[in-house]
Amino acid sequence: MFDQRDEDKRLFFAYRRSGELAARDALIQRFLPLARSLARRYARATEPLDDLEQVASLALIKAIDAYDLERGTAFSSYAVPCIAGALKRHFRDACWAVRPPRELQELAMEVARLNDELSAATGAPPTAAQIAEEAGVDVEAVLEAREAYRGLHFDSLDRPQRTGDGEDGDSILETLGARDTEIRRVLDRVALDTLLSTLDDREQQIVRLYYQQELTQSEIGERLGCSQMHISRLLRRAITRPETATRQQQPEQRSAA
Repeated sequence: MFDQRDEDKRLFFAYRRSGELAARDALIQRFLPLARSLARRYARATEPLDDLEQVASLALIKAIDAYDLERGTAFSSYAVPCIAGALKRHFRDACWAVRPPRELQELAMEVARLNDELSAATGAPPTAAQIAEEAGVDVEAVLEAREAYRGLHFDSLDRPQRTGDGEDGDSILETLGARDTEIRRVLDRVALDTLLSTLDDREQQIVRLYYQQELTQSEIGERLGCSQMHISRLLRRAITRPETATRQQQPEQRSAA
């Protein structure tokens, strides 16, 4: 009966003893499926599978060259951590747009892998608690790893941004330096907050209803039991109060000077 481990030993013995390159090539071909399987296990959308398979294949060749036949362990038991380590180093050194600490990088990759495996097994995205149990860490570490994993991705400034209807819009680069239409709203909100700080509770309520909830003066009057004319006078008085206070302070400042 054919024993694959015996054949592996024979090939390693031939390569070590006489340097037969044919034996080395045979070993590479025998274990390439293992390397490719590990590459697929670590595959992510941001990194081409061909690149990962190349990293795994090179790690396989190094493992074949460094394997000590005398230790008596199966080559696959030695090769798997070597190849997995090379793939992790590839992601750590070549793929991160923002590079977190090494331990966090490795945990982020492990969390992403477990997320894919558990999703495939259950048909639903796993919770942080489920991943934490599988990884042997606490939930906070999983959440931190998920946040760190975002550093693996970055957007090109030339990549078109998706619009609300699903079509390509301007790139990020094309929008740099463009007029920010939200600035006016920010300034308005700051001005409104400043105004509200000078008003009593009733006046604040009227101003909020008018400027923030965009009710009409008649609607505000109905809600508060006042006439539209009274609401109009209260709004006008509320708006002019900061200006009046400023004019009153100016003579005092000049006399103090």
